[in-house]
Amino acid sequence: MATVVAGIAAAPQVSATDTGDRGRYGRSALEADVHEVRKAGGDVNVLAEVDTGRGTLRARSTAGGQVPWDARFRAASTTKTFTSAVALQLAAEGRLSLEDTVEKWLPGVVSGNGNDGTRITVRDLLQQTSGLFDYVDDPELARALAENFEKHRYDTTPAHEWVRTAMRHRPHFTPDRHRPRWAYSNTNYLLAGMIIEKAGGLPWREQVEHRIVAPLGLRSTYVTGADPFLPGPHATVFLRTPGGGRLDVTEHTLQHTADSAVVSTTADLNTFFRALITGKLLPKAQLKEMQRTVARTGDTDDLAEWPQGGYGLGIRWVPLSCGGGYWHHEGDGFGSYTRTGVTPDGTRSVVVSITSAGGTPDLGPFNKATRGLVDRALCADGTRR
Repeated sequence: MATVVAGIAAAPQVSATDTGDRGRYGRSALEADVHEVRKAGGDVNVLAEVDTGRGTLRARSTAGGQVPWDARFRAASTTKTFTSAVALQLAAEGRLSLEDTVEKWLPGVVSGNGNDGTRITVRDLLQQTSGLFDYVDDPELARALAENFEKHRYDTTPAHEWVRTAMRHRPHFTPDRHRPRWAYSNTNYLLAGMIIEKAGGLPWREQVEHRIVAPLGLRSTYVTGADPFLPGPHATVFLRTPGGGRLDVTEHTLQHTADSAVVSTTADLNTFFRALITGKLLPKAQLKEMQRTVARTGDTDDLAEWPQGGYGLGIRWVPLSCGGGYWHHEGDGFGSYTRTGVTPDGTRSVVVSITSAGGTPDLGPFNKATRGLVDRALCADGTRR
């Protein structure tokens, strides 16, 4: 049964379990950090899980009601790491090349208004160096969702239609491998999913399930399609309406494409990221390609949210205060926010799920608080290089 988070508590409810790691970052430290994330996020519920390699630490803080320990949530753009991993598996099998052009796989799809699929490679899509307009920034789409979410919540617009929306806009730039420029665009991953389907011969959703979900035993992870429901335990997600009321947005089909469709849990995402970084999903050559980062030049909005680090193929690198850094990919969408982190050796990982009980976090202080939690959780064993 789903747990409904329906009220606003005067003080957050915090609880935790601890099955390992009694060192410098333990149960009370995680509780304190989760509490800080909830304060920074406002009217939200927070659930965090740290995998220490010797056990798990879990904590939660809610704006009211309760969130199950094994709550499922929409991982939003954390989906991009799954999509990239499948593309790299296909590259390892020789079914596609990172240097293939979009035009080779999707003739005529990226064209018009200065868009040119002959100049954009699969690598550009995964690395966010294509320059393509982000379809979610289309003013007409943004206005429609803001003014009448209820009317559109069960839309299942095909990926190619959203790509067509992006093609109505000029690109931000043309890719240049000698002087790469970077701009985050969900359109890149719609196209990557479409190419995966052609190269792999199966729907993108099935390939994620067959290549990642099943082999890793991610029993609470799946890829949404036209089904708007979240089966199993989960928090109810609310957003504020223009009139000041609250709208239950838990059920919808808007996030059903290769940029945002994964539903998972904190435990499953920890398993996924540790498996990915330790080479259980990709051969060494492809993992090295995934971890080859570029500077995020030119995207001021993204730099404001993530001031440090580079972007690889569907994964980010961020420095740690104790030295070295960690790999991750965030996810934001319709009241659900996901924050992740895994050390380069895969010995520690952390996943934080934040769901709205009616508020929309100010991403500046909110991201600062989540980065602090991830940094302290991953630095618990001391210096990392």
